[in-house]
Parts: sequence; structure tokens; C-alpha cells
Amino acid sequence: MNLLQAAEFKVGLLVLVVTGLIGYMSMQVSNDPSYLGRNHSAWFQMPDAGGLVRGSSVKSAGIPVGIIKEISLTEDGQARVDMTLKPDFELQTSASVEIKSQGILGDKFVSLNPGLKTDPPLEEGGQVLNVKDQGSLDSVITQVGSIASSLKETAQALQEAVTEDGTKKHVLGRIVKNIEVITADLADITSENKEKINSIVDQVNSVTKSLDEILNEQGEDSLKNQLKRTMARLDNTMKNVEEISGKINRGEGTIGRLVNDEETVEELNTAITGVNSFLDTAGKTSTSLDFNTQYLGDLGLAKTNVGIKIQPGLDRYYYIGIVDDPTGVVEKTFTETSNNGGPVQTVDERKTYKSKVKFNLQFAKNFYDFTVRGGLIENAGGVGADYYFWRRRMRASIEAFDFSNVNLRAQLQYNVWKGIYLMGGGSDLLNRQSKRSSYIGAGLQLSNDDLKLLLTQLPSN
Repeated sequence: MNLLQAAEFKVGLLVLVVTGLIGYMSMQVSNDPSYLGRNHSAWFQMPDAGGLVRGSSVKSAGIPVGIIKEISLTEDGQARVDMTLKPDFELQTSASVEIKSQGILGDKFVSLNPGLKTDPPLEEGGQVLNVKDQGSLDSVITQVGSIASSLKETAQALQEAVTEDGTKKHVLGRIVKNIEVITADLADITSENKEKINSIVDQVNSVTKSLDEILNEQGEDSLKNQLKRTMARLDNTMKNVEEISGKINRGEGTIGRLVNDEETVEELNTAITGVNSFLDTAGKTSTSLDFNTQYLGDLGLAKTNVGIKIQPGLDRYYYIGIVDDPTGVVEKTFTETSNNGGPVQTVDERKTYKSKVKFNLQFAKNFYDFTVRGGLIENAGGVGADYYFWRRRMRASIEAFDFSNVNLRAQLQYNVWKGIYLMGGGSDLLNRQSKRSSYIGAGLQLSNDDLKLLLTQLPSN
């Protein structure tokens, strides 16, 4: 007998096939991902796990991803819920759990949000820390009860506010009471001043009648005719304005050329720029007053200088001064004489003019710490040079003038404090004018600000 054709074999084979189909279908409809041992787990805890049961579904975005494996009580009285999840469902540290309900009275289930992909993954069997319970009917009933309690308190406060004794206790009651008082006062005012109110109404009526008469008046001098004449003049004025603006747009007349001719506008801009430059230069001009006295040691005389320094810019300045020179001016003359055809005799004469007043008029050019000067120096043409050092507190100078009989002078000047300075040097170093001498002296230099301060302190009378 063939074993494959035996009835017992066929029955056994059928039983195995049916059993396999039942097992396969069971695995297909089961939410438990641990049926083949391929899964991972996580857990969370919450104060109340009421409504959750073992085997309940765990969903993400409404799709089953696992089941509740175990619900247990922790030592601190919290409910611990262990979940078994599908192996392809990964959790991050930012994952969150939310307890939801299927309908108002439906079963609860766990809604699981896996978290942000950029966050680190949650370790196997780790705890999900972010837990929310929004699906509890108890919480909804609690919120409704809180709202009902608030409405009850509001109704009670409103009832007390409108009662006689409660008007002073509540803001609403005081408002209603004040409105009642105001309306009563208005009623009293209108009842006591009926005649005055009637008089006011009559006056308003009289004013409106007067306005009606004025507006409807006929004649040459009526308001309507005056308004018509005014509007006509205004229309002519607007026509004139339009004609003038048209001429300007067409470039006619002085203003038209000024507005439309680019050359005229450029010339005007150039003129304005020149005026602004002139005013700006004038505003930057610095003026100072210089006064000094020198003692000529070899001659035993004193010499005084007074000058004004005008500096329109940092690179140049002008100097105008007066000098009281006690050595005066020495002049030499040569006279030839003969006696009755005899030999010619030459007489050398020296004339000295004492306390001769001399003038200085110089132009200077600055090159950083070096300055070159030229012009009139003590009534004679000359040149000079200055060098500043020691943070511009010290100045070394040399001058040469009166080139027909050269006078060479060297000087060293030190600024002591705020315009006060000391000086020393030698004059007529070549002794070409027979008045060589060393000298020392002191001086004072007043700037723009110093002069303004002195002028403001002068008495007005």
C-alpha cells in the first residue's frame, strides 16, 4: 500500500496545512511585534494609567507600531508602562507619549511620537520622558466642573451687584448706581430749565432763519453774487498761475532759464559753491596778537615789537607788525670836497636816527615743522626761516634783511604756558651796522578765543 495515498496521511497533511494557515493569519492580524522575537522596547511612567490594559495598541500617526507589554506600579506610586515596538520603528531622545481615547467613551491607547531625526537615538529599553494625558474623560469632566464653578461665581456676583446692599461692594453695582444717579440729575436739570432750553431752541431757530435769509438774498451785493465774483477772480488767478508755470516749463524768462537751462543752473551752483568756500575760509581764519620786549645786553637798550598774525589755513599765514627800535637807523654818507683846486678829500659821515619806528609785513609758508618767511622786515626786504621742535614748544629762527648792509639775526623761543614765552638770541651778528648785541626777552601771544573773551568782558557803557 502506498503511504502517500493512505487516508491517514492525507488527513494529517490537511491538519498541518490548516494549522499553518491559522498561525499565519494570527500573526498577520496581531499587533504584537514580538511574535518572532525581533523587536525593541521602551517605557514611560505616569501618575494614573487608568483605562490602559496589557495588549492595548501603541500607535504613531494612527498606525499601530507596538503594544503595551506590561503595566506595573513603581516604588514612588507611579504607573510604569512597558511597550514592545516594531524593530523598524526608531525612537529619539525627544520622543513623546500622549494618552488618547477612541471617542469620548472609547478605549484608551498610547500615541507615540518618535521625535526629531536630528536628535540622538533613544537607547534600547530607555524611558520616554515627555508624557501627556489629553484623552482622559476625568480631565474633561474636571475642566467642565471648573467652568461651571466660575459661571456660578459670576452669576452670584452679578446678583449681588444689582441688589440694594451689593451696589457698594461690586464695581458693576457702582456703575449701575452711578448711571441711575446721572439719569436722575439729567431729569432734574431738564425739568428745572425748561424755559432756558426753550429759549436756546428759539435762538437756534432764529439763527437758522437769518442764515437762510442771507443765502437767499437777491441783489448786486448779495452773498451769492459776491461768491460768484470771488470764484471768477480765483479762476483768473489760477489761469495766470497756469500761464506762468507754462512759461517756466518752456524755459521762457529768467526763472524759466534758471529752471530748465543746465548751463545757468551749473553757473549758479558754481557761484554758490564759491560763496560757501569763501565763507568757510573766513570762518576758519585764525588771528592772534603778538607782543614782546627784548633787552639788548651789549647796548643797554630795550626793543619792543607788536604784531598781528593772520592765518587763513594751516599751511600759511601773514604777519603785520610795528617795531620800536631804540638803536634807530644808521645811515652813512660820503662827501667829496676840494679847496681851490687842491686835492679832493672824502668825508665819511654817520647819521643815527634814534627811536625810529619800523614796520614788518611778511608772508610765511608752513611745511610741517619748518616755516619759510619773506617780505618787509624792519623797513627792509628780507627772508627768514623757523623750525619747531620739542612738541612745538621750542622754535629756532634765523633772519637776514637789509641786503645792502646785511643784518643777520638768530633767535631761540620757548613757550612757557598758554601764550607766554621767553626768547633769546643775537642781532646784527655780522656787525655790518655796528650794533651787534645779544638779547633776551619775553612775550605774550593772544589767540582768537583769548581776544573774544577780552572783548566780552569790556563794559558796555
